[in-house]
Amino acid sequence: MKKNIKNYNLDELKEEIKSLGEKPYRAEQIFKWLYVDNISSFSEMTNLSLDLRKKLDENYSLNSFKIEKKFKSIDGTIKYLFNVQDEEQNMIESVLMSYHHGYTICVSSQIGCKMGCKFCASTGIKFGRNLESSEIIQQLLEIEKDAKVKISNIVFMGIGEPLDNYENVMNSIRIINNPKGLNIGARHISISTSGIVPKIYQLANENMQCTLSISLHSSNNKKRSEMMPINDVYPIEELIKACEYYIKKTNKRISFEYALAKDNNDNLNDAKDLVKLLKGMLAHVNLIPINKIKDGKYTKSSNENIIKFRDYLNDCGIVATIRRELGSDINAACGQLRRQNMRK
Repeated sequence: MKKNIKNYNLDELKEEIKSLGEKPYRAEQIFKWLYVDNISSFSEMTNLSLDLRKKLDENYSLNSFKIEKKFKSIDGTIKYLFNVQDEEQNMIESVLMSYHHGYTICVSSQIGCKMGCKFCASTGIKFGRNLESSEIIQQLLEIEKDAKVKISNIVFMGIGEPLDNYENVMNSIRIINNPKGLNIGARHISISTSGIVPKIYQLANENMQCTLSISLHSSNNKKRSEMMPINDVYPIEELIKACEYYIKKTNKRISFEYALAKDNNDNLNDAKDLVKLLKGMLAHVNLIPINKIKDGKYTKSSNENIIKFRDYLNDCGIVATIRRELGSDINAACGQLRRQNMRK
């Protein structure tokens, strides 16, 4: 069976090329063809010998996705439903967003998700598998080719829990970050987690400069467990200890994601509890107007409440911003399009 060549970071690719009896510098040429030129076949690698191109074609594959559906929002956001073209014809979602500082892509890290967060459209749909490094990167490559843009920022906030697919996510970041390839700086890469505590410690020791985002959504264990079952395994006290270790180890600020749900976690007492929890930490709070999902328990808080919540945090010295809503007219929240497609 052929091996997917995009699963190898540059150091690993050099070893693979040496195993074919070729000089290691050929790996850098191949790396450029894959990620700078975004080629679709080994035959396009014209500065390689015909013999090497034949060896590559015989031993390795170049994965490609099929765009199953694509929707463009009035704000310019584009949502993609990709068929990864594996044996099960699995589907994943990616979102391209336009900001004043450039283009950001939200990528999926798994086919489905095990975390069971009650406000997420991925919940209630059978988990498939982890995505390979190549499949994570392919989302970016396919979108750059289709939209004819250069992506400058990546957020691991699509379908799946990135830290539940730790090795593949880390390897994809090494490939994405490599200056000889896609050359996207680590500070332009954000990893979101629901709070897998042991992996937060592991990530802190990686010496990467990526941004860590924690899906918090409540500073009360009972309330958070109702929203996020993972809190039963890693309660808030353990999560905050891991975050404090991460900040101390990396000297980087953590972004805490807080989805405001009406009559649930959006009142002044919730804001006061959040201030107590985060006071003194190198932290930023990203307030998210929650997306209503079909048959979901939670609904979006009022704009008035969201603004009051933000202002209270800021007045207490906690930097808080409200996330700009993008793609609401095309169901751009992760999992919604895949959920609809699977139900059909």
